[in-house]
Amino acid sequence: MDNNRYYEGVGRRKQSTARVRIMSGSGQFTVNGKEIKAFFTRLGDASEITDAFEIADQSQTTFDVTVLVSGGGVTGQRDAVKLGLARALVEMDEELRSPLRHSGYLTRDPRVKERKKPGLKRARKAPTYTKR
Repeated sequence: MDNNRYYEGVGRRKQSTARVRIMSGSGQFTVNGKEIKAFFTRLGDASEITDAFEIADQSQTTFDVTVLVSGGGVTGQRDAVKLGLARALVEMDEELRSPLRHSGYLTRDPRVKERKKPGLKRARKAPTYTKR
């Protein structure tokens, strides 16, 4: 891996978008300028994201990862970062596609919020029926 080259992957989930860059370095993982554990404070979120390195048989301490994530909530942002990291790893080494695919890291979750329909209160909730 070239010292001044970076590999980029974009991940999306619900309303969240994450741009992940991997470059050789000392193992720093920053999300929007913060350490990953400070940004994703829920138990297990940070480790679920970094599990992609273990599946790819790569040492996280040899790479610097910077993430810009926006939109959505905590879960959407976590899954967007997870997908972006996996895509960046595949761009770095095409041999990693198969193990990441089998572990479910390269699958984009297509579920998004359904639009509100006219005559309804929400996407599917109808007004209360009254007989009289």
